[in-house]
Formats: sequence, structure tokens, C-alpha cells
Amino acid sequence: MIEANSLSGPLDPAPEAGWVDAPPRLGFFTDTSVCIGCKACEVACKEWNGVPDSGFDLLGMSYDNTGALTANSWRHVAFIEQPRPAGHRTPPFAGNPTGEAVSPASAAVAAGTGTDTGTTPGLPTGQPAAAARMAAGPEFLGMPGAQPPGRGTGPESRTDFRWLMMSDVCKHCTHAACLDVCPTGSLFRTEFGTVVVQEDICNGCGYCISACPYGVIDQRKDDGRAWKCTLCYDRLGAGQTPACAQACPTESIQFGPVDELRERAAQRVAALHERGVPEARLYGHDPTDGVGGDGAFFLLLDEPEVYGLPPDPVVTTRDLPKMWKRAGLAALAMAAAAVAAFVGRSS
Repeated sequence: MIEANSLSGPLDPAPEAGWVDAPPRLGFFTDTSVCIGCKACEVACKEWNGVPDSGFDLLGMSYDNTGALTANSWRHVAFIEQPRPAGHRTPPFAGNPTGEAVSPASAAVAAGTGTDTGTTPGLPTGQPAAAARMAAGPEFLGMPGAQPPGRGTGPESRTDFRWLMMSDVCKHCTHAACLDVCPTGSLFRTEFGTVVVQEDICNGCGYCISACPYGVIDQRKDDGRAWKCTLCYDRLGAGQTPACAQACPTESIQFGPVDELRERAAQRVAALHERGVPEARLYGHDPTDGVGGDGAFFLLLDEPEVYGLPPDPVVTTRDLPKMWKRAGLAALAMAAAAVAAFVGRSS
């Protein structure tokens, strides 16, 4: 069933764009449940495509110093830190001792040794009092403590904690608004159903940036042109896997025909539900949604908004035909009124 926000029913974008005998549509399925946040995809993308560095900024957002998809970051591994109540799915730290890690007395004795152990734990030797204070347990300072949650306070106050990690990328929409608004033809649909920017044709107008419902496309500051993921179009033409998927050590980023990936994704979600992960869901896989389905879709473990994704993306040019029709009718009405006024005055 076609949703209310959908532009049309399911379609194959490459033949729709005029490609004859187009190969199967290719894309990404990113399974965030096995993403380890290693950023190998980010590095591989930059190395293969010659993408400049992003400034090496320290953003203070967990281990995420990329921040977002930009003209200089075509892959972005997001780290979302979430506190979770104890008992969520499986009891955390089951079977672990709940007492102090070491007694103050034994810590004081250990700190009194003058033997060089070859390490620098941050506590000078010969300070028993400081060692005794540390052995009493971690003090919360807004950062993770030295012990697992609940070790120093007992099971009644235990909490759980998790990272949600996701390698974000251009979605290569079926109904791509960036294609609709590009005045130079810099953006085009490839025979593989992907969307690519030809940087030598881009004039830097920026229309595609405001048109993208995901906020993916960005302008490079030094030249003003738009840049984004090409799904390694040059590698696809040579029968190779895109660099990011090739580098992913856990196969969180899976590459292949989109129809096969959708079947694989549905099986993965069903398996996670059977294993007690009811919050697992797919995002961007539905060909009847507001963008006609994405060529790069995701398995998420929480709501899309948690990952910075729009919950119900809609192609921003969906209403253009209606707008032009209404504008034409308004112009005709004004012309008719002008003619009527002229005729009435002359008579």
C-alpha cells in the first residue's frame, strides 16, 4: 500500500532515469547491531576517494569527532551513549561481586612499596592515605568510573549503559530531490541506481543541499561545490565492492543488490526479535515511504531520532507539480482579470 507521503509506487530508479538494460540496483544495508565504531569505513572512504581531512576537531561527543556528514566526511560513525535501567533484556554484571574491589588496609600497604613496577598508574608510591581513599570506590565526576556500575554501591543502585553506533552515509534515495533541483545536471542517476555528483559540472548553487531531506549533501568551503558519497561509482564500474564495505571488519556495512539486501535485513530483524531484542527495526527499506525507499538503509536499535535521522522523510520536491499547477492557474486567472478589465474599460 502506498503511503500518503509517497510520490508514487515502487519503481526501479535506473530504468526510470533512462538506462537501458540496467544491472540490478546496488546499495548498502548497515546493520548497526554489529557496528563496533572502529571508523575503518571513514578512513577507507577518505583514502580511496581522496577526501580531505575534517580539521581533527575534538567535539566532546563520546568518541565521535566527525560530528556529521559533510563535504569532507562522506561516512560518519555516530556514537550515542545511553543509560539503561538494570534488568533491560539481560541482568547486567550477573555473578560479579558487589563489595569493594580491595580493602583500604591492603591498598595502603601496597602503596607503601618503593619498588619500581614499570607502570605509572597515576598514584605516586608512598602515599597510603590517597590509596585508601581510592580503594573506597570511584567518585562520580561526570565521566565513567574505574569500576563497573554497581561495584561500589551494591546491586540496588546498579545501572546499565550502552553505546549505539551507526555508520551513516548518503541514502541514494529512489526519489532524490537533489536530482530534481540541480540546474546544471551535475547530479545524475547511475546505471546502478545510485546518485552521484559530478564535481566538474557543479556550480555551487547549493539547491541540492536544502532539497535533501536527510541533510547529507554539503558544500566544501574552499571551492563552494557540493560533495557526498558516490557509493564508489568508479569501483562499481570495475566490479569491486565500495571501499567502506570492503574495510568493515564486522560486516556491519553490507553491499549488494538492494532486493537481496532487503530480504537479508528482514531475516536479521526476525532473528534479533527471537533473541530478545524487540526494539530492532529497519529504516529506509520501504519502497512505499516518502522517498520511495533508500538505496542505503539501516537496522536500528532505537527510534530514528536517536540516531539523528528524520522519522518520516519525504522528498522535498513531492509537491512541485501541484505548486506549478496552482501557479499556472493563478497566472491564468490574473491574465483573465486583466483582459476583462481592459475590455470593460474600452467598452
